[in-house]
Amino acid sequence: MLASWYDEQGPAADVLRVGELADPQPDPGEVRVRVTLSGVNPGDTKKRRGWLGSSMPYPRVIPHSDAAGVIDAVGKGGDARRIGRRVWVYGAQSYRPFGTAAQYTVVPDSQAVPLPDHLGDELGAGLGIPGITAHRAVFADGPVEGKFVLVHGVLGGVGSLAAQLARWAGATVLATVRRDADLDLVDPAVVAHAVALDQEDPAAAIRAYAPQGVDRIIEVALSDNADLDNAIAANNAVIAAYATRADRTEIPFWPLLFNNVTLRLLGSDDFPAEARSRAARDLTSAAAVGALTIDVGDRYSLEDIAKAHDRVDAGGRGRVLITIPR
Repeated sequence: MLASWYDEQGPAADVLRVGELADPQPDPGEVRVRVTLSGVNPGDTKKRRGWLGSSMPYPRVIPHSDAAGVIDAVGKGGDARRIGRRVWVYGAQSYRPFGTAAQYTVVPDSQAVPLPDHLGDELGAGLGIPGITAHRAVFADGPVEGKFVLVHGVLGGVGSLAAQLARWAGATVLATVRRDADLDLVDPAVVAHAVALDQEDPAAAIRAYAPQGVDRIIEVALSDNADLDNAIAANNAVIAAYATRADRTEIPFWPLLFNNVTLRLLGSDDFPAEARSRAARDLTSAAAVGALTIDVGDRYSLEDIAKAHDRVDAGGRGRVLITIPR
């Protein structure tokens, strides 16, 4: 099969290779997926470059955890009726050496999720890590129907899906963007009220809409927003943080404590199995009724995978996808 891989960590152009490797074979409990689109996440590029001092977990890594494709083989004892079915894939390279930047990937059966025929491959390849993370951030602490949910970074991959999931589940969704100029990009069908963080008093603007405070806060930059979150949190609120800018992040401990705030930290590779399964079901259900969309940024060929990784590292809006040749 045609695939991309790296045998050492480093800059994308220096370490990523493209060439022929042996086709993988599924073991019992696994399925093989012929990949059509591979989704690139910041976590994929961080692993490749050795972020936070991480080392090579395996001698060779085929990167990427997310994809859309078609099951073409099942392991011994598997359900042969799944062969030929379209699926979306998550976690392919989570604690495994071979991800989705290849014509074929092998994953546990449960991580190849049925993709309804009326949904496109772009949406399927864009769910994965951002969707599972967004779902856990929104629902880990119970239902959100009737609650105020604030999503920081609502234009980002996780933030966008978190806002859509919260709205789908009956929450009133508030959101922030970095700059006033970005407010026009926020979908009013999903977000009831959006606030720019560069305005004079964003906390007052949020409190004006939610006077009793916000019940759930989905946080992408805890080190930047800890004081703001404290100012807008309702009593017994939850701050669900999946990222921060400072490795050692300070928080206003005593004010948060007296407000009985729960701080939930989210590491997507280690969510409980049942949480991942529920997320997969809910993401598919929400997408099937048109409640989820994916903002696709750029698409690259497999030969240009290094450019795709550099695009992710540079930031910018929209999901980065790689088209896998047949």
